[in-house]
Amino acid sequence: MGMKIRSSRGDKVFTLVNGALLALLFVSILYPLVFVLSASFSDPRAVAAGKMLLFPVEPTVQGYQQIFAYREIWTGYLNTIVNTFLGTLINLAVTIPCGYALSRRDMPFRGAFMVYFMITMYFNSGLIPHYLNVRSLGLLNTRTILVVGGAVSVYNLIVCRSFFATSIPWELHEAARIDGASDARTFFDVVLPLSKPIVVVIALYCAVGHWNSYFTAMVYIQDRALYPLQLVLREILLKSQAVSAMINNTTDPEAIMELYAQQDAANQIKYGVIVVSTLPMMLIYPWLQRFFAKGVMIGSVKG
Repeated sequence: MGMKIRSSRGDKVFTLVNGALLALLFVSILYPLVFVLSASFSDPRAVAAGKMLLFPVEPTVQGYQQIFAYREIWTGYLNTIVNTFLGTLINLAVTIPCGYALSRRDMPFRGAFMVYFMITMYFNSGLIPHYLNVRSLGLLNTRTILVVGGAVSVYNLIVCRSFFATSIPWELHEAARIDGASDARTFFDVVLPLSKPIVVVIALYCAVGHWNSYFTAMVYIQDRALYPLQLVLREILLKSQAVSAMINNTTDPEAIMELYAQQDAANQIKYGVIVVSTLPMMLIYPWLQRFFAKGVMIGSVKG
């Protein structure tokens, strides 16, 4: 019982190499996060000049002060929160029951339905026909297209189906039926309470997708009052690039100084908004990590 297992030389080399690779991966992931956080508290000219490598240089909170005073950012923040909340609820309300139905052995034509769904993973109509379809439905320039569009992800659907098929014993369905439970009651009272891991996984997948989404709003939304945060951030980045191009094409000293001031302001807001926009997801994930890890392993490895 007290004997220690001696590691061979090959095991020690493997452990050392594995540890070194994991350390490099950790640094490669952590460095951009620390850099953006430090840049948000640094003087933008020092950051642009390459003076900042890791820690803040000439610390300032002027960027965050401008963010708090920039009304469009907070409008976009509110829109993103609303879109993420409503969109995730719709995703769960559609994906979880559909995955459960496709996992049932007694569902007729479930194989044909899965083939139909999987075809959409490889073929789509394209952007222009989709735009015309959205316009014909009267969904242009509405919040509905942002929360309903893409309500079902086939990948998430497959993960749900695999989870229900491999993790919920069929005997539970039979026992519920013997007790007189309907299919709906079996799902809500028996299956759903046992499916917290997969519900959290799908919710996190969908929430992150809605939070980071900007392309749908860029194509279908013209009303700036409906712009999500990511689209506002994109405009700030484009404005910074446009100012840089104007500086290179301007010879008037006063105009150049004014453009430099605009560029500094855009750069300060840019890093601050990146921090503000990623902070909610980074705060939520640690609370859901245990469900997330379990749900991913059960739902995607099996089946």
